[in-house]
Amino acid sequence: MMRRALVLLPLTLMFAASTLRAAPVGGSATIAIGFVGEVERPEARVSPLDVVASDEGVQGARLAIADNATTGRFTGQDFRLIEETPSDSDGVAPAVRRLEQAGAHFIVSDLRADRSLSALLGAVSPSTIVLNTRASDDRLRNEDCRPALLNVTPSRAMQADALAQYLVVRQWLRWFLIIGRHEEDALYADAFRQSAKRFGARIVAKKKWTFEPGNPHADSGHVTLQAEIPSFTRTADHDVVVVADERGEFGDELPYRTWAPRPVTGTQGLVATAWSPVQEQWGALQLQSRFERQAHRPMMRRDYTAWLAVRAVGEAAVRTHSAEPATITRFMRGPDFRLGGFKGQPMSFRPWDGQLRQPILIAGPRVLVSVSPQQEFLHRGSPLDSLGPDASETRCKHP
Repeated sequence: MMRRALVLLPLTLMFAASTLRAAPVGGSATIAIGFVGEVERPEARVSPLDVVASDEGVQGARLAIADNATTGRFTGQDFRLIEETPSDSDGVAPAVRRLEQAGAHFIVSDLRADRSLSALLGAVSPSTIVLNTRASDDRLRNEDCRPALLNVTPSRAMQADALAQYLVVRQWLRWFLIIGRHEEDALYADAFRQSAKRFGARIVAKKKWTFEPGNPHADSGHVTLQAEIPSFTRTADHDVVVVADERGEFGDELPYRTWAPRPVTGTQGLVATAWSPVQEQWGALQLQSRFERQAHRPMMRRDYTAWLAVRAVGEAAVRTHSAEPATITRFMRGPDFRLGGFKGQPMSFRPWDGQLRQPILIAGPRVLVSVSPQQEFLHRGSPLDSLGPDASETRCKHP
């Protein structure tokens, strides 16, 4: 059984390729895809069990290029990945120029939504498409959207809506919101406030985490947390604790230490995510296995979204039998585009904000708990559009 699962994707890609038109005579056409990442600064691990990878993101892009090449051999198309890793935001614009000079009209951005991504968007030519695989900021899908920007990674709003749907289905309607000290934590908390209104939940209490980050693995750290967390979490009666701690400074310390015995969810505990190493359904086991053979570690969220971005370009190129960037982009953004992603439903880009509509995994540290959208939430178009701003709610003026 395991061996059959491991070869499922290559066989599927070969079958798909065999149904396409034969490649025109005259050699193969090359589609160059750029990848721009960041030099990762080493960070302290919350746990010695955490996987620390300096190559997260780019490994997914490399695997996708290999997958694109499988079908490209049948259609006379060659796919090439060109990697750039600038040391800081000042190096982003020169990296973009090198990529465009090398013929890359599609650039996968594994950059945060700060000066680095802004520098990239400011440097690309109008004909270049940027596929954002890391930044979850909702503004990139709203007031800061751009015609040349496609968002592959889910927004904070999509993640909050996915988790909110599950909590509402479970009838956990009273939320205690704990917010970290960073700007991104406040943005994540805002997304949950919107989701509570949208799906009929209620935030009955909220607190800011004000303790200075220390060493929770030291004896004194454990004693301090064991004394502080119960007192800190003693508040109005609630069904679930929702944590906004994107940097992982304290969220992992909350389970089993709260005053009331309540589930912990949000950025830690039960999380909503584009991908998780625990995902094995819908053929995902073979994707996980192929990635581990290549990278010698589990596939992480940014690996998966980079894989999706490169596969999206490859899928559109193969289906249109074209290497022309304009043709590929038009199909990729059109109503007939469908991308498989091992999450049970085909994915496509929303025309109103350039966001890839997709299922969101609801996962614990060791198990896949559910997948949103939940079947109880209907939508007049696609159920996937119940996650994040709908067409009538978007503030994007330039999709």
